[in-house]
Amino acid sequence: MSTTSAPDRLQRGLTLGCSVLGAMIVALDGTVLTVVQPVLQRDLDASFAQVQWTSTGYLIAVASLLVFAGRLGDRYGHRRLFAVGTLGFALASAGIGLASGIGWVIALRVVQGVCGALLQPATLGMLRAAYPPEKIAMPIALRTSAIGLAAATGPLLGGALATHLGWRAVFFLNVVPALAIGVIALLVRVPAPRRPGPAPRLDVPGAVLLAVTLAALVHTLVAVADAGPTAGAAAGLLVVAGAGGAFVRHERRTHGPLVSPGLVASAAVGPALCILLAASAAMFGTLFVGTYFLQDVLALDPLRSAVQALPLAVMMVVAAPLAAVLLRAHGPRRTITAAMAVLTVGVLVLSRLGPDPGTVAVGGGFLLVGAGFGTVMVAATTVVVRHAPVGEAGVAGGLQQTAMNVGPALGVALATALMTLLAPATTRPGDPAPRWNDGDFVAAMGPTLTVLAVVAALGALAAARLPRRTPTATTSPASPASTKPAEPAEPAGPR
Repeated sequence: MSTTSAPDRLQRGLTLGCSVLGAMIVALDGTVLTVVQPVLQRDLDASFAQVQWTSTGYLIAVASLLVFAGRLGDRYGHRRLFAVGTLGFALASAGIGLASGIGWVIALRVVQGVCGALLQPATLGMLRAAYPPEKIAMPIALRTSAIGLAAATGPLLGGALATHLGWRAVFFLNVVPALAIGVIALLVRVPAPRRPGPAPRLDVPGAVLLAVTLAALVHTLVAVADAGPTAGAAAGLLVVAGAGGAFVRHERRTHGPLVSPGLVASAAVGPALCILLAASAAMFGTLFVGTYFLQDVLALDPLRSAVQALPLAVMMVVAAPLAAVLLRAHGPRRTITAAMAVLTVGVLVLSRLGPDPGTVAVGGGFLLVGAGFGTVMVAATTVVVRHAPVGEAGVAGGLQQTAMNVGPALGVALATALMTLLAPATTRPGDPAPRWNDGDFVAAMGPTLTVLAVVAALGALAAARLPRRTPTATTSPASPASTKPAEPAEPAGPR
């Protein structure tokens, strides 16, 4: 019989709702933006490069701050950071909807990135504080299903709103839900364990070095995806190497590092992060190439190409709760190894497509990719969150989100570099997007996707380092014996 009281169940339910909706709002915002960017460009008389910065500016801001934002949550409370991030995200969205020029849109997208960095690790940190480790897989699965649902419905919803109400309506869409869950997060009090020691140090120098490393890395990967390997990209990699080396040296010497060496070097968390990086790189690189194949080679419009790729998003929604069941029955090693194998096979199926493929072959490939990726995302995220100490749940969530932000940029950059090397693209006057000859594209697509399949297979090898089983006799982080009515991690003060 469960010892969880009705108020605790209500608090957990509200926490789960905030976490799921917060993750969904961020995912929905990103997917609808890609649909309305052409309309936004025409309406604001912006250049193609300026419109690209509405995405690049956000990505750099969010990726560079995720880990430090997670540490802020560990110190001041994930609920508080989530509320600040969500409310800020809502206000920035409203500002973009009212923006008079492209400069304001870019600046407010950077603000959205900062707010997104605050709320994303907190969505996992709140779950870690609210649920016992043995029960956390299903909440993470529901969160992943919501992200998949946003990926499936975002392009359709964004297209409908932009067509009938204009591109500004897309940004107003998130305002009311984000404000609502931000206020709810301030009101919900989730029992949390007493901190065994002093509050963690913030390690600002380490945060700055890591932010420079990640910002340079993301900017370089985006530049490679846009223009291929260049001298500027090589210079960016030098900055990454220099700042990254300085960060590692600082973390080894400082007292109270931003990222605990024991956390990343653990037998579970380190491999799980590598798996998330490999899986997201393989999936998003494949989706990038597959989208060009559908629209340029098969000459499908954006709506029809989205329908062809829909099995990927649908299987993410379906696979997420099943992953929680498989994780409990078979453990992380077997579950993730099998899922990475399914992802690898899906990418290989798509790599064998010819210039006139059948619908079953296209849909089947995307279905396998979605099933494998959805399962990996739930299982590997559960490993990261479950094996991280409660006091470092925010940093663990920040590392997980960083992998999920850097991986896609890495996959797209790798796919672009390979496609450019194997089949150089041309740019038509007035059209800044690259164009490939159909025959050359199909010839280059096979080797490119095969390399991405190898990336996924390397992730499967990393899964061999994961534990066979997760411990079942674990003290709940929110058990009555170890909790107080409110989050002790947050300092007293006005609510």
